[in-house]
Amino acid sequence: MKAEFEKKNDLLSLSYKELSAFVREKLQAPAYRADQIAGWIRKGTSFSEMKNLPGPLRAALEENARLSYPQVEKKYVSALDGTVKFLYRLYDGQMVESVVMKYEHGHSICLSTQAGCRMGCRFCASTIGGRVRNLTAGEILGEILVAERELSLRISNLVLMGIGEPLDNYENVIRFLRLVNEKKGLNIGFRHISLSTCGLVDRIRSLAEEDMPLTLSISLHAADDATRSEIMPINKRYGLDALLSACRDYFDATGRRISFEYTLIAGKNDSLSDARKLARLLKGYFGSRPFHVNLIPVNEVTESGFRQGDRASVRRFCEELSGCGVNATVRRTLGADINASCGQLRHKALHKTGEKLSENAGPESTGVFSMTEDSSN
Repeated sequence: MKAEFEKKNDLLSLSYKELSAFVREKLQAPAYRADQIAGWIRKGTSFSEMKNLPGPLRAALEENARLSYPQVEKKYVSALDGTVKFLYRLYDGQMVESVVMKYEHGHSICLSTQAGCRMGCRFCASTIGGRVRNLTAGEILGEILVAERELSLRISNLVLMGIGEPLDNYENVIRFLRLVNEKKGLNIGFRHISLSTCGLVDRIRSLAEEDMPLTLSISLHAADDATRSEIMPINKRYGLDALLSACRDYFDATGRRISFEYTLIAGKNDSLSDARKLARLLKGYFGSRPFHVNLIPVNEVTESGFRQGDRASVRRFCEELSGCGVNATVRRTLGADINASCGQLRHKALHKTGEKLSENAGPESTGVFSMTEDSSN
C-alpha cells in the first residue's frame, strides 16, 4: 500500500506549470482543469470533493495522483491565548507538529520540515532519536492547507522552526518556498517567511543566492565556540567565525536583518558576562548592520537536564544586552498550556505507541554527520 502510494504523482509538490503539464499529458484533460484542481488543492480538499470535475477525471486522479495532506492525530487549543498545536500523522505513520499562532498582523504557522532531526542540539526535543526522513515539499505545504481547513482561517506568515533542520532538507524546502510564493499557489511573499537554522554554513551561502528575501533566524545559543560545541554539535563543523561571516554576507546579499535565537540555560549561558560577551561578538561581526537577538528561556526537556532561570535573570540578561547597544527582546510565550514548543508531542506519541523514532543509528543521533549526503528522502 505504501509503495503504491509513493509511486503516484504528489500534486502538492508540483508547481502550477508542472500541474498543468500533468493534467494535459498524463490525464489527457483540457488545460483549464489545472486551474480547477489547483483551486481545490488550496482548500485542502480530496479528489472526491472536487465536484466541478467530471467523474472520469476524478477517477483518473485517484489512479495516477496523490495528495500528501497529513492526518490530524491530535489538536490542542490553548485556553490562554488560542494558540493551536497540531500533531500530524504522515502517510507512513511518522509524526510531525505544527503550531498556529495569532498576532495583530494575522496568523502565523510554525512548520516542521523533517520527521525528527539529526543535529543533536542538547536542549531540543525534536532531535531525540535522530532523523527518520525528510518531508517532501508537498508534505510541508500540506501542514498549512490542513491547518487552514481545520481552523477556517487564512495563514499569512510562515516560520520554518518546527521539527527538523530546514537547510538539512534543502532541495525540498526550496521547492516548498517557491510553491507557497506562486501566485496560483498560496501567494505568500518571501518577506512573510522566516527560516531558522542551527548553522549549516554552506547552505546559508546557497540560500543567499536563491533570490528569496527570507528572514533568516540563527539558533546561536552561545557566544563562544567551547560552550556552543557542547550544546550544539554542528559548531564542531562550522564554528562561530564561519557562521557569523556567512550571516553577515547573507545580509549584504539580501538586505534582510538577521535574527539570532538565544536560548537561556540556567548556569550555562545566562550570566551577565555571557550577555556582554554575546554583544561584543555580534557587534564585532555586524558593525552598523542591523540584527536582533531573540531571547528564549529554555524549554525544560527531561532528557536534557537543562533548567530555566527565573524571570529576573532573564530580564537582567536582556537589559544588559540593551545597555551594550544590542536590539534584544524576550520571546513572547504562546500556548504554554499545550506544550507548544515543537518536538514534545511527537516524542511522547511515538514512545506511547512503541513506533520507531528513527531509522538512523549511531553517529546521526548525536549530530555527527556527513555534509556530502544529498537531500533525498
